[in-house]
Amino acid sequence: MIRFAVIGTNWITQQFIDAAHATGKLKLTAVYSRSLNTAHDFGKPNQAELFFDDLQALANCNQIDAVYIASPNSLHYSQALLMLQHNKHVICEKPMTSHIQEMESLIACALKHQVVLFEAFKTAYLPNFSILKQTLPQLGKVRKVFIDYCQYSSRYQRYLDGENPNTFNPAFSNGSIMDIGYYCLASAIALFGEPMSLDASATLLKSGVDGHGSVWMSYNGFDAVLFHSKISDSYIPSEIQGEEGTLVIDKISQCRNIIFTPRGGQPQEISQPQHENTMYYEADVFAELVRNQEIYHAGLTLSRSTSRLLTNIRALTGVKFPADTSVANKY
Repeated sequence: MIRFAVIGTNWITQQFIDAAHATGKLKLTAVYSRSLNTAHDFGKPNQAELFFDDLQALANCNQIDAVYIASPNSLHYSQALLMLQHNKHVICEKPMTSHIQEMESLIACALKHQVVLFEAFKTAYLPNFSILKQTLPQLGKVRKVFIDYCQYSSRYQRYLDGENPNTFNPAFSNGSIMDIGYYCLASAIALFGEPMSLDASATLLKSGVDGHGSVWMSYNGFDAVLFHSKISDSYIPSEIQGEEGTLVIDKISQCRNIIFTPRGGQPQEISQPQHENTMYYEADVFAELVRNQEIYHAGLTLSRSTSRLLTNIRALTGVKFPADTSVANKY
């Protein structure tokens, strides 16, 4: 049983704990929060045994094998680096870093200390995403790709009311492309690899982050267009068009339903039921990587590519973070 700690006490942390326990391979042992009372209040119902309000003490604890990080984006790098340096396996919420230099630093540190570093991009590990990839050859030559994820943020009204929630605050390395747009970008890379070229546009809010945007990725013979937004809703699915058929995907982040329509044929549902907690699969993959001591795994290549392109997209659209001026620490 892999003993893990969590950094962050929010709804997504709870969802990961439930998923981790459902695998039967991981056991929550410790909770970190800036407030020890909060750590206790969150951890006790989850049968945690250890509680911390000091990250260094958590890193030094020999009763913990792995750490799940779900703090604000801008804190991911420093927290993950500390845990890796103390030989803890790390699973970190996406995006794992603010820019590519931080990503390279974390990967190098994980390799040096021979521990697993894993970005919690759940989509890539869903059974239906695997079905999606396996069905691509049936499309013949791919000609058009459209990936859409637009969802009005529950925190946007707070922003409009004059507050500065994390979601729209550059100090926390946030915004649309770093949050909801990540699913579009990473999914495209997981399906087709890195593009030959890329362009992007975005509408920046007064805070300095992007409220919504679009990305154009050019491949050999087709383009992939990504739509992402934190300030409007979309109800249309994503679509991959080929000369021999078309795939329609409902909600790319969860791959809830996939329809394959061969050219001239009838639509066929090819998706299958998935675990009700869609974080189950990423937790299970992480546990297997730790068990097998598979340090350099395919997820690192995807994380590196996604981080590199996220950094490029922000440069193209003018989204800047305080973290951009800091040099990644030596591991």
